[in-house]
Amino acid sequence: MTQSSAVTDTIVTFPAGGLRGDARILQIESRQDGAVIVLDATPFHPVDHTWPDQPGDTGALVSEAGRVLVTDTEMAARSDAGEFALGAEIPVRRGSEGWSWFVAHRIETADAPAWLAAGSTVVAEADAERRAALSRGHTACHLASLALDLALADLWRKDPGADALGSPDFEGRANQSSRIHDDGSVDEYRLGKSLRKAGFDTETFVATLVERQERINAQLAAWVASGARSRIEVDGPTIVDRRRWHCELPEGEAVILCGGTHVASLAEFSAISVSLDLSDPQLLVMTTTAVPAV
Repeated sequence: MTQSSAVTDTIVTFPAGGLRGDARILQIESRQDGAVIVLDATPFHPVDHTWPDQPGDTGALVSEAGRVLVTDTEMAARSDAGEFALGAEIPVRRGSEGWSWFVAHRIETADAPAWLAAGSTVVAEADAERRAALSRGHTACHLASLALDLALADLWRKDPGADALGSPDFEGRANQSSRIHDDGSVDEYRLGKSLRKAGFDTETFVATLVERQERINAQLAAWVASGARSRIEVDGPTIVDRRRWHCELPEGEAVILCGGTHVASLAEFSAISVSLDLSDPQLLVMTTTAVPAV
């Protein structure tokens, strides 16, 4: 392992749509599954170690001496005591005190090329096509969850709390996993005793599943047609500063805490649709598909 002396949390530019930028290498960790390069600043979006919904960016690190492909991007952290941890190895939540926080860029080889060294500078270039596809997938995922909450609003006998548009928050109550992929996502919702105790009418939902799916897709079509503006608001420039997704929908501005990337406008879609699967009566699977605008 090599590292440079002055270390601060990684500055990130992906919330503003950044895809390319100069960076200084802070640290290099050699690993059997590919060395990781920690930078002081980067446009790359890393997968979050606590809620790994959006995959990390891919791309390249470039200098006059060479070019190396980045195969994945992850969170990394180092404790004040000097412990370095990567991805799932990190024992604390993002932003916990006593730790410095970084974006780690994984390369294909176990050891970094000789021209990469702590303290040297590179140009970090994120893959624009992959970023755009994942951004569409993430925005579509949020819109689908809001449309789902709207479509199920009449099935609550108690107040479960409100989502970003003021609807009863089925998403917040029942979602157990979310996975973003290029132009889409897959979300899983647990339909168990705890949800029924919270006041949700599971039986009526199951009986009207097709109707609910039609409602969701009609709502998504209306939102896409609106071409609403979408953006990310940040509290600061580093990887651990809080970020929020904003979308100016006809029903009002939706604001959701989110560390991922998003489109700038719903005009970037030609369509968004979902399919609902209840093959397991205890588990709702919602598959969201986005079609990019031509």
